[in-house]
Amino acid sequence: QVQIVESGGGLVQPGGSLRLSCAVSGFTTMHLTIYDMRWFRQAPGKERELVAHVPDGGGLITYADSVKGRFTIFRDKNLVYLQMNGLKPEDTAVYFCNADGGRDGRASETYWGQGTEVTVSS
Repeated sequence: QVQIVESGGGLVQPGGSLRLSCAVSGFTTMHLTIYDMRWFRQAPGKERELVAHVPDGGGLITYADSVKGRFTIFRDKNLVYLQMNGLKPEDTAVYFCNADGGRDGRASETYWGQGTEVTVSS
């Protein structure tokens, strides 16, 4: 019943912007608490890498060095977004939303979306 759906990907020119959205559902029905949320990306022929990480609350937001100053992750309950500015061709990848879920203050499982494609090209 837990579902993660990403949206907002597409084709954009270098220097352009995109906002990716991630909607997480089913946690309440399953009596689960959403803890950390993240955005990953995977370029063709490359390993999946962590792009941004936002804790449940009170923790520090972190970014990959390659996107610092250009990308911003933010969340609102069961929603998490990735604002991408100053896009570069090397940002081309499939972007995945990830969320940890669990009970009693401890994450026990991690959930993944199917990904949304971002292509940066002139």
